[in-house]
Amino acid sequence: MTQALAHLTLAFGLLGNTVSFMVFLAPIPTFYKVYKKKSTEGFQSAPYVVGLFSAMLWIYYAMLKTNVLLLITINSFGIVIETVYICFFLFYAPKKARMESLKLIVLLIVVGFGLIVVLTQFFAHGVTRGVIVGWICLVFSLCVFVAPLGVLRQVIKTKSVEYMPILLSVALTMSAVMWFFYGLLLHDFNIAVPNVLGFTFGIIQMILYYMYKNKKPDSNEKISEFEATKYPVSEMEEKKIQEIDHKTIDVAKLSALISSDILPVVSKLKENEHDVAPHARSNMPNHVIEVVA
Repeated sequence: MTQALAHLTLAFGLLGNTVSFMVFLAPIPTFYKVYKKKSTEGFQSAPYVVGLFSAMLWIYYAMLKTNVLLLITINSFGIVIETVYICFFLFYAPKKARMESLKLIVLLIVVGFGLIVVLTQFFAHGVTRGVIVGWICLVFSLCVFVAPLGVLRQVIKTKSVEYMPILLSVALTMSAVMWFFYGLLLHDFNIAVPNVLGFTFGIIQMILYYMYKNKKPDSNEKISEFEATKYPVSEMEEKKIQEIDHKTIDVAKLSALISSDILPVVSKLKENEHDVAPHARSNMPNHVIEVVA
């Protein structure tokens, strides 16, 4: 029975490694676009810095344990790939974005992780050290898994899943399931508990995707129509404008015509354009940080 349990634990750990490996590679298309454009544009380095910090934290935790080798393997790969992403970002980022990224790296990686290691090494001993680091990993993972709430709110508000990639959501949900059972079979709640939240949010994302996958927000349709025509007037307004060009009408009627027919159309489109501007500016992949545990 014990041997069967060990084999089952190994199986879930290997599956977790496989799925997490694919999730770590998910941002590659984004960086390919950065390479082609030679600019990071509106992309941010925060997800990759946080991903690096998470991988380092879990490796430190795994080194304090004796039976979680598979945590070390996948998070070692995570450290390498996240470091490559960060270096790539710094190379193509403008000066301001580069300086902000370096500040975040110093704050989170050097100061944050450095303090955790130093304080736990000097002020904690034996099993207590592993417990403290485990709780830090648990709390940090819970905070990271709460991050997709912003994406869920955007989907509900816009009734559009355009910027919520379903394949990534499925992969993250599968990853959470694998690592949950891996932690459960090891009786390690620091690994299992955060992935309950990850699994829950993954299921919610997939439900929302199937609810709104065939719906498009009205604002997007109006913006597309505006871009296609370039002139926010209908056929009726065009006829009235032509009549104005060929006939002489008094100023009062002309003013009434413009105020009642043409300007509301322009005003409405401008309002719609203003309303969707934040949505349009967020036209970039929403990368979900992989927390392997």
